Amino acid sequence: MQLSTRLKRKPLINITSLIDVLFLLLLFVLVSSSFIEKPGIKVDLPGTQNADAVKMENFTLYVDKEGQLFLNEQRLEEKALQEALEKVLPQMKEESLTLNVDETVQHGLVVRLMDIAKKSGIKKLVIGTEKR
Repeated sequence: MQLSTRLKRKPLINITSLIDVLFLLLLFVLVSSSFIEKPGIKVDLPGTQNADAVKMENFTLYVDKEGQLFLNEQRLEEKALQEALEKVLPQMKEESLTLNVDETVQHGLVVRLMDIAKKSGIKKLVIGTEKR
């Protein structure tokens, strides 16, 4: 009597559908994530209850607690600000500048900076705040 011997098959797991699910999860995480750009300059922006969210423009003027000026992280003096703004004005999108000023800075300095920006030819000035 001859017995047939069957070869034992190893169970095969089809992972194609698992790869599809992982790919979709990865895409969901990437699409739903938001990447916030934070500059290296420490500025405590004034808070507001109802502010409209505006996309940050290319050029931002930062004023820290000591009153030091930074145009896109480049240190400037107040008297050299107008010349620097006039130089970068052709590169500005919609001729707009975002002004991020620490909440402890004196109001007089902010008004002077706004006046310098207007003299430089800037048409739109965006004041940066934090929603609280």
